[in-house]
Amino acid sequence: MIYPTARDWSAATEKRVLFFGMSGLGKTHLANLLRDEGHWFHYSVDYRIGTAYMGEHISDNLKRQAMQVPFLAELLKSDSIYIGSNITFDNLTPLSTYLGKPGNPDLGGLSFAEYMRRQDLHRRAEVNALLDTPQFIARAHDLYGYPHFVCDTGGSICEVVDPDDPRDEVLRTLGQHTLMVWIEGSEAHTEELIRRFDRAPKPMYYQPRIMRQLWEDYKLERGIAAAEVVPDDFIRFAYARAIRHRVPLYAAMAKNWGITVSAEDVAGVRDAADVTALVAAGLERHRQKA
Repeated sequence: MIYPTARDWSAATEKRVLFFGMSGLGKTHLANLLRDEGHWFHYSVDYRIGTAYMGEHISDNLKRQAMQVPFLAELLKSDSIYIGSNITFDNLTPLSTYLGKPGNPDLGGLSFAEYMRRQDLHRRAEVNALLDTPQFIARAHDLYGYPHFVCDTGGSICEVVDPDDPRDEVLRTLGQHTLMVWIEGSEAHTEELIRRFDRAPKPMYYQPRIMRQLWEDYKLERGIAAAEVVPDDFIRFAYARAIRHRVPLYAAMAKNWGITVSAEDVAGVRDAADVTALVAAGLERHRQKA
């Protein structure tokens, strides 16, 4: 690790930290607190995915929908209007909308083949965005003069790496340039995330093997064909099962490549000083366990 001890972290004049874990446990909250302090550059992996790597796909999908309306189609073809996404750090809806949901097309579903094609595009985009981290560390320092750097990863980081492979390119790159910090949730947190997802289901990325198995399991359990799948019902089914497969992957990432802090402790953080103290405490616990 680039900061072996809490003292090294606290004394560092250039701090570089990366937060990972389930969506909804506080990664972006911590990053925002650091950014608001004024000396931290906030690198959002999901924002990078949605702009640099998926932006054209997202815009084309919006245009495809608009082309179905004759009035808008004529304006588009004459370059009279511009259609694009307004993706931000805090609003990633354009990206999740593009990923879509498989199932009945009359209910807004995609064919499973098209759904998996978009999932693969996201996987490649996420890998590239993660590998861009060193470039943005240098950019933040050399171009903008920020001494500190925080990387806010998406919840699906564990789906695109092998935490048990010491040669994994993504984790090796991140580990060489940042202190990787897992925000560990409890079973109660997992249940709450599932309840929250049930109220407002949204598309997500999962490993192809996991997704294909969930697709077949769902159709078999419901006794239906692909065209009969209710998109929202399927992704609720998938989320409740797939989210738990992520926990041991996060744990392995923390064990082999970083440290752990608890979601309970994250909930008590109020400012940038609290965040740096939280990380220092995590490093100290890691040292004591070693």
